[in-house]
Amino acid sequence: QVQLVESGGGLLQPGGSLRLSCTASGFTFSSYDMSWYREAVGKEREWVASISSTGGVTNYADSVKGRFTISRDDAKSTLYLQSDSLKTEDTALYYCNVNIGFIASWGQGTQVTVSS
Repeated sequence: QVQLVESGGGLLQPGGSLRLSCTASGFTFSSYDMSWYREAVGKEREWVASISSTGGVTNYADSVKGRFTISRDDAKSTLYLQSDSLKTEDTALYYCNVNIGFIASWGQGTQVTVSS
C-alpha cells in the first residue's frame, strides 16, 4: 500500500532554513505528481507546492513563492521541500501528498515551528 513518511521538521528562529523530506513506497514514485501541504493550528490544511512527475514543472502558493523550493529524487523515491527565510506564519504540520486515481494519500506530517 502507499506509504509516505515525512521528516526534517524542527524548531527554529525566523529567517532560518529547513529541508523537509518525504520518503515514498508502495507505488511507482516517478510516475506521479507530488505535493506538499501544511496545516496550522486552528486553520484548514492548505496547499504549499507541487511538482510534476518529470520534475519539470513546479508550482507554489503565493505565500511561499521565492522562499520555498520543491524537488524530487526518483532514484530515492523521495520528495523534498527546501524552506528558506522562514516566518512565524510558516509554523504548521507539513504533509506530503500523492493522488492516485481518486485516492489521496498522506503521510503523518512533520512539525515546523518558527519562533523567536
